[in-house]
Amino acid sequence: MKKKWLLPLLRRRFVVALLVAAQAVLFVYFLLSTSRISFVVANSFTAISILVALFVLSGRGESSYKLTWIFVILCFPVVGGLLYLSFDQHILRYSLIRRAKKAEEKMRPFMGAAGGEKIADPTFPKTVRYLSGFAGFPVYHGSESTFLSSGEEMFKRLKEELAKAEKYIFLEYFIIEHGRMWDEILAILLEKVQKGVDVRIIYDDMGCFLRLPNKYGKMLKKYGIRVAKFNPFVPFFSVEQNNRDHRKITVIDGKVAFTGGINLADEYIGEVERFGKWADTAVVVEGNAAWSFTLMFLQMWNLIRKEDEDPLLFLPEEHRSAHAENASLPEAAPDGEKLILPYADSPLDTENIGALVYMDIIQNAKQYIYITTPYLIIDDQMVTALTYAAKSGVDVRIITPHKWDKRLVHMATRSYYRTLFENGVKIYEYTPGFMHAKTVVADDRIAVVGSINFDYRSFYLHFECGAYLYGTDSVMAVKDSFLEYMDASSEVIPRKERRDVFSRLYRAVLRLIAPLL
Repeated sequence: MKKKWLLPLLRRRFVVALLVAAQAVLFVYFLLSTSRISFVVANSFTAISILVALFVLSGRGESSYKLTWIFVILCFPVVGGLLYLSFDQHILRYSLIRRAKKAEEKMRPFMGAAGGEKIADPTFPKTVRYLSGFAGFPVYHGSESTFLSSGEEMFKRLKEELAKAEKYIFLEYFIIEHGRMWDEILAILLEKVQKGVDVRIIYDDMGCFLRLPNKYGKMLKKYGIRVAKFNPFVPFFSVEQNNRDHRKITVIDGKVAFTGGINLADEYIGEVERFGKWADTAVVVEGNAAWSFTLMFLQMWNLIRKEDEDPLLFLPEEHRSAHAENASLPEAAPDGEKLILPYADSPLDTENIGALVYMDIIQNAKQYIYITTPYLIIDDQMVTALTYAAKSGVDVRIITPHKWDKRLVHMATRSYYRTLFENGVKIYEYTPGFMHAKTVVADDRIAVVGSINFDYRSFYLHFECGAYLYGTDSVMAVKDSFLEYMDASSEVIPRKERRDVFSRLYRAVLRLIAPLL
């Protein structure tokens, strides 16, 4: 199979690279040429930059992100405005935003169809009330969650659950790549298709850009698998290209769901080594809480395919009669409950749910908060929250990778170490290799497992998801996993800061461009 798709893959990459290079050459020509048309073009771009700068300053958004773009526009007054238009997640994309809002509104009435509830009781954390009340993601009682502390563990459990599928299998992943992991999963999917199971796959085109051939979706369709490719890459300026589907979701019959940091590629299960030993985690949810992940998938499916799927067709039988009688979200009884709250975040609205959830957990931690993340590129508010918690006596610990996948991003991550360290936050680097897990656990009571990194892209630019766990047994499993990873990590004690102007300038530039990394 590899020989069949390798040449088309390389051919597509070559054509894209050629088009991008041609575009860049033409752009430089207009800027440097002394002709009248180049003069008009340059002045037009400068005017655009001025207007964009005014728009950035007056609009809503995170202050560090604004500062970065103002700096870029000042440095490149001719092309800075166009760069912003190519990266920004709102301007000039009203059609996409309207479609996303329509897809969300389609799913909202069905959020409580599987017995999900809304909590307003003040004895619960604010995060629970915010997610279930304002954001519209219901809370579930009685569902089970199992934390999976490695890719190998997740892979084994995933194959077991896929083999049990009777009606449908939904897969939504940032990365899919041929190898042992995907090939074994694909074999199960093909077998299920032959038995009449509805199998659907969403994958991100940028995430799979160097991993799957251009026409891979068509090949899967021949086997009976329905495919949606998120935001296909184009080699031209596009305001949509910076938004990616970074979510990792598997849903089986609306009764079992997986999420976390693990994609469908061999480095995640240790089959191949990339950047040393790969550390990652996931969580499997069983019961009615899986329904929220079903709706997340269908919402994305409708957005990409411009379809209008009826969610009730996928609602498990045991919940259909109850939903027909009353689709409202009742208030939950708070006493001694163990709750599971799946949630998602979109870059197409003004609500930064992923960042707000993390921020609230940090601000309300009383004893400890432990974090694993591959990237630590955060704004001043998050830095203040982490350092204030540490100064208040909360045990704040963060594990990042020792071996990086992107050098510049890792250097930006390390630029935050000194500030955090000097204010009581303990930083560890996972010595055996790359820490890719995205987990937060606090006070033996709350944990989050999902796809959301501590960086600007996850907080503001990507589609993300996670599972908020309150009082469940899996919370302690997340803590135990953190402590095991910490034992395999080395504590970072930043060396005395160099005072020369070049070192200080280097760190300043890294922090300034961090929102763009």
